[in-house]
Amino acid sequence: MAWPYSGCSKLTDTNYKELSALYEKYKDKGLEILAFPCNQFGKQEPGSNEEIEETVCTRFKAEFPVFDKIEVNGKNADPLYQFLKAEKGGFLGDGIKWNFTKFLVNKEGQVVDRFAPTTSPLKINKDIEKLLGSS
Repeated sequence: MAWPYSGCSKLTDTNYKELSALYEKYKDKGLEILAFPCNQFGKQEPGSNEEIEETVCTRFKAEFPVFDKIEVNGKNADPLYQFLKAEKGGFLGDGIKWNFTKFLVNKEGQVVDRFAPTTSPLKINKDIEKLLGSS
């Protein structure tokens, strides 16, 4: 997932607020959210790793880990994203189309589902509950 800084978009605001709410609700039940910033989409992630983490943690009160910036597409795609995309291709192929593509992975490391950037994190609440064995 990646986030713009200068004039955060509605997509950014919605995703961060809702991801933070999901994390708060389910972290004690085993949910982990791992954020991987990427600058491959309209250069919306130009900041340094430190600036990105500061913005995410301060502006959006995110308590989940924010990793260093990576590439998710192309020949330099991070091995994690190579794996995620191979396990769950997208609607128009395997490539990540934009920031906030979300993958749901179970405790065994199997990719259960993939969600478009425009899918509200709260819309996958039931999928998370099912995976965690709670409802």
